[in-house]
Amino acid sequence: MPVTFYMDHHVPRAVTLGLRLRKADVITAYEDGTSEVDDAEILDRAGELGRVLFTRDDDLLAEATRRQRDGIPFYGIVYAHQLRVSIGRCVEDLDLIAKVAEPVDLMDQVVFLPL
Repeated sequence: MPVTFYMDHHVPRAVTLGLRLRKADVITAYEDGTSEVDDAEILDRAGELGRVLFTRDDDLLAEATRRQRDGIPFYGIVYAHQLRVSIGRCVEDLDLIAKVAEPVDLMDQVVFLPL
């Protein structure tokens, strides 16, 4: 089963469009109506949908660390720094993850881009 993504509101539209051109399964927080919720809720929502959250928001790393420390499961996060990782690199690496990883590989994990 391929990895599917949930894009938080910090992700540029170009990343989502690039992935869709490569046939990756992507939903955005805007499309889902969750662009105004807090970090914990957006991470929960991604999990409810069975999707890995992609973010460029440093605050979500703190939420993931808290959950890892407290043993609270989450579906996984892929993180790319806003200034250090290009849109093209994000698209390439996320597409690779979508094609070769399994959702279980990312459970309760934070993956940092670039790979």
